[in-house]
Amino acid sequence: MGTIAEQILQEATGTDVTPGETIKAPVDLAFGHDMTLPPAIDAFERLDVGTVFDPDRTVVIPDHLVPPPDEQSVELYAACEEFANRHDLEFYPQGEQGQEHVVLPEDGYIRPGEIVVGADSHSCTHGALGAYATGVGSTDLAFAMAFGWLWLRVPKTTRIDYTGTPARWVTGKDLVLATLAELGADGAVYHALEFGGSALADLPMDARFSIANMAVEAGAATGLVEPDDRTKRYVRDRVDEADRPCTYYTPTADATYANELTIDCGGLEPQVAVPEQPDNVVSVSTLEDVAIDQVVIGSCTNGRRRDMELAAAVLEDRPVADDVRLIVTPGSQAVKRTCLEEGWLETFLDAGATVESPGCGACFGKRTGVLGEDEVAISTTNRNFPGRMGHPTSAVYLANPAVAAASATTGTITAPGTLAGAAEVS
Repeated sequence: MGTIAEQILQEATGTDVTPGETIKAPVDLAFGHDMTLPPAIDAFERLDVGTVFDPDRTVVIPDHLVPPPDEQSVELYAACEEFANRHDLEFYPQGEQGQEHVVLPEDGYIRPGEIVVGADSHSCTHGALGAYATGVGSTDLAFAMAFGWLWLRVPKTTRIDYTGTPARWVTGKDLVLATLAELGADGAVYHALEFGGSALADLPMDARFSIANMAVEAGAATGLVEPDDRTKRYVRDRVDEADRPCTYYTPTADATYANELTIDCGGLEPQVAVPEQPDNVVSVSTLEDVAIDQVVIGSCTNGRRRDMELAAAVLEDRPVADDVRLIVTPGSQAVKRTCLEEGWLETFLDAGATVESPGCGACFGKRTGVLGEDEVAISTTNRNFPGRMGHPTSAVYLANPAVAAASATTGTITAPGTLAGAAEVS
């Protein structure tokens, strides 16, 4: 009994666990992408085990460099494809690809109560469904793929409760940025962040994924959103529980926390992280004179249906400002298809946006939308470190999709509420 993280690890190991203890944790799902899997493949081959522990629980999903922009990227993609084919693993080829942290929940791979490891720091995203999801290095991924378990240290837990009623245009991205402002970039190193509270209960699942995604920006090992009926509906629509039922853990009365934090969402403005840390957060109204060169809407943080809907609501009948580049990257092929069906794709194109292939896109400055010297971007991504999206002297501001879209239309960082007649979003 205890926190959500502790209960999952206790059930997995069949024994009581204590924060700080190292345990032999069985892995329910392991995955890697085109930048982290190839070195994991090299390490896997040295283990000489023949095949992966369970082909049904190992997923290969190229998303960072797809379509490949250079010869090296082609080689990385080919290595992933060959490994997946050789071991009969689920593989997402170009044309079916999407951002791994969007696609895996969409396609029913993430099950509440299970242990998920991915060779990507934002694997904590999947804690939005109540899974113990954590990022690991490529060598750890190799071991997990080979043997189906890893040594994990049981984390302390920091509890975050969101209260009050968020205003229009305040999203999950704003709640997690406000949280980072309170905790700091090192405020929860190797903790589990456990998210709950009355305000969070009213948030759609897409917003909850945004919150869990950025738990790592406070140093956390994982971020778990307390499951509720909304979680269960999402899972029921996607997961076949006939052979493997899901378990939904909520904290018990005797749960002990290393830290507890309450964020009052009433009166909270849209938040913006200014360069050069995700925890360097201010209200959008303090940044009205900041000129921008580029806007990025998408990523594993904000590339889902709700994010596209918010951006389209702001961009409807509004062109992108002169000398501003707008890049929109749906998180998956399914999200891109929804954009087409709902008319949001037409809205983006009419506004003057470049709509990218689903995947990581401009987030990490390697494939598309690279920033030049001294250029400024506002982005719905999760990191704004120096050089994150291109030149070392470029600057990145982090915001929600509505703020990013509003800024694209004015050429300066802009609160969507200051635009007359922005469309309502249900």
